[in-house]
Amino acid sequence: MIKFLMGVIIGILIFFFFYFGGGKTVKKVGEGLTDSGKKMEVMEEMIKKEKGEVEKDVKKKIFKEEKGATKKVQ
Repeated sequence: MIKFLMGVIIGILIFFFFYFGGGKTVKKVGEGLTDSGKKMEVMEEMIKKEKGEVEKDVKKKIFKEEKGATKKVQ
């Protein structure tokens, strides 16, 4: 049922795109999606890089705390 409703909604959207602007409107929407996709790829790379750096820092802090705790116990 959900697939059917999604198909109907997408069909209606495609109909309005062609009815109100033809291929020009569809082309503009496609270009916008392409630009958004490129921006998202750049953001993903930045996030992966930042995640790696934060992960390294956290691991360093955890190991320092563990070493400090074991020295105090002994």
